[in-house]
Amino acid sequence: MGSGVLYVVATPIGNLEDITYRAVRILSEVSLIAAEDTRVTRKLLNHFDIQTPVKSHYKDRELAQAKAFLEILRAGRDIGLVSDAGTPAISDPGQILVELCHQNSIKVVPIPGPSAVVALVSSSGLCKDGFVFIGFLPSKKSAKTKTLISFQQEHRGVVFYESPRRILKTLEVCKDLFPQRKICLGRELTKLHEEIQVGKVQFLIDLYAKKDLIRGEIVVVVDGDDANVLTLDDPVALLELLKEQGLTMKDAVKKIAKDLGLSKSDVYEHGLRVWGKR
Repeated sequence: MGSGVLYVVATPIGNLEDITYRAVRILSEVSLIAAEDTRVTRKLLNHFDIQTPVKSHYKDRELAQAKAFLEILRAGRDIGLVSDAGTPAISDPGQILVELCHQNSIKVVPIPGPSAVVALVSSSGLCKDGFVFIGFLPSKKSAKTKTLISFQQEHRGVVFYESPRRILKTLEVCKDLFPQRKICLGRELTKLHEEIQVGKVQFLIDLYAKKDLIRGEIVVVVDGDDANVLTLDDPVALLELLKEQGLTMKDAVKKIAKDLGLSKSDVYEHGLRVWGKR
């Protein structure tokens, strides 16, 4: 008998109608479901009349449980991996089990579906140059600030999760670092009280400071830094800009040649003049 298959199954982030036909079928057919929280998952399974046994796979005991699930897969039984909502192993338990499967030549099959990140990015009107997803921010202000500072010159959108009890403090940090950027905040996505707000950070602070209680999981999109996007046609002006930003001549030449589709040797000649080497 060969090894079983690990199915990484995305589940609804709120609205149960968002589950796919394929996800329902797979969860019905596997031998076992590995769930972040069995209580949450059983509600989903009961709704779709899925009778498959469920075992816990939560963060505090993730490694030990992953090893136990690995043995079940080795014995030829299929497992469906789910989190409370969305896709497992994306800021949720599952990454360790997936990694172990690859290390042991056990097939891993994704069953894609709902995603809070993609849902908000697609409805934000931001992220025209792509986006970077950084998961949950650190809870401490110093660590949170350090993390966000590293993205101040990121020309792509920056997307992260935040808890409702910390969102106002996080917006205050964003006010210091991204005062003029547009920000999209999504709360309770796909649920009854879904809310999507777009504006500069002070608008969002004023809006949520008025609320007595902020509920629900939150996703935030910070628009990219337009000043750091190389869209000009003049390589000399761009070299001067990157020099002011602290880049070395080598790094600046490489970046501009790539972004403008120019040869490195041509841009290098301009760089020698900008850096005063000719």
